[in-house]
Amino acid sequence: MLDKPRLAKSERHDRIVAELRVGHPLRVSELAAELGVSTETIRRDLDELEGRGLISRTYGGAVRPFATEPAVSERHTLMVAEREAIAVAAAALVRPGEVVAIGGGATTLHVARRIAAECHDLTIITHSYGVATVLAANPTITVIMCPGRYNGLEGSVFGPECIDFVQGFHANRAILGASGLTTDGANDADAMAAAVYRAFMKRAAHTMIVADHTKFNRPALAVYGRWTDIGTLVTDVAPEGPLARAVDRARVLVEVARPRLAA
Repeated sequence: MLDKPRLAKSERHDRIVAELRVGHPLRVSELAAELGVSTETIRRDLDELEGRGLISRTYGGAVRPFATEPAVSERHTLMVAEREAIAVAAAALVRPGEVVAIGGGATTLHVARRIAAECHDLTIITHSYGVATVLAANPTITVIMCPGRYNGLEGSVFGPECIDFVQGFHANRAILGASGLTTDGANDADAMAAAVYRAFMKRAAHTMIVADHTKFNRPALAVYGRWTDIGTLVTDVAPEGPLARAVDRARVLVEVARPRLAA
């Protein structure tokens, strides 16, 4: 029987993270046997991956961590091509005369920029200062800003004042991002943000989730929307496996927006 080829550390790390994305916990002994290295090497690998925020250590192994979000200013530099493709597809679904509730986040800011450039005669309700600012450049768009407690890391307001304000409106659609998408639905790493998104959904006739494929199968703290309450998912890659089946059972329309290849 031939020995398994020894993997470089970066390759081991990629394998470990990929295995955890499937969803089951991993044990040190199993990883050592699978990757052909010592348990001490695996423990060092897991310590390093945990330090990078890619996994969570457990007694004797590791699990996939809950999704967390860096500050929105940092997220703007990530998955730019994918988010821009999603924004183009999402904006194309918005119709003149609509009232649209838009949540905070990096992807929704891309969508807001595209709406400002291509849409007209809209009323936008938002709790995000970034979204409000880019939409204000279009004189045919009326922006209604929610009150609430300001969170500088997110550039948005949250809290009971915000939710009470939202409940006084009707919207044709809500456009929301997510920290993670699981078989349960759309998740957010911040419970306060999730509460605002839930309020937007309740006041909207149709909910559109805009999220790239890196959010697939990433559980976050709060599930704010079940698939049965979501009308459209705009993403850059079609979901697969259990997530795809959950979306299909709920009859969610999936719009796949492929990013343009660099010239």
